[in-house]
Amino acid sequence: MSTVVLDTITGKSTATTITIGSTPVVSASANSMTIRGEGSAQTSIQQGLGKTWHISNDAAGQEDSFNVASGTDNGTGDYTYAFTNNKNQNSYAHPHTTCIVNCAAWSHTRATSSMRIAVFYDEGGVRDARTHGTVHGDLA
Repeated sequence: MSTVVLDTITGKSTATTITIGSTPVVSASANSMTIRGEGSAQTSIQQGLGKTWHISNDAAGQEDSFNVASGTDNGTGDYTYAFTNNKNQNSYAHPHTTCIVNCAAWSHTRATSSMRIAVFYDEGGVRDARTHGTVHGDLA
């Protein structure tokens, strides 16, 4: 078996493809990289990454996060999370969950610099809860 150790792979043109055996697995060009997915489908690495995520306590305090500058407790079950790096538009995907059963977190305001969510319970009402969330969308 051979081992290749290097720092840079440079293609002969503007796009570079890495092939293992006879299968092209990664293709790269200016500001874009794709990886071979299922079958012959290619998946954009940049589009598929979660750009922001957080795990927060019931007062919007960050227990762990990525690309979240701060959390603000706006009142009962109402939280705002400011991004460290803005999104390029406010139509990003933003699934949220909570750690308590029979409730859901809903994003009622999306801005390029932050998102505001509220926690609702099945039996009615808004309550404080620990939340987890992620954002998928392009950075500014």
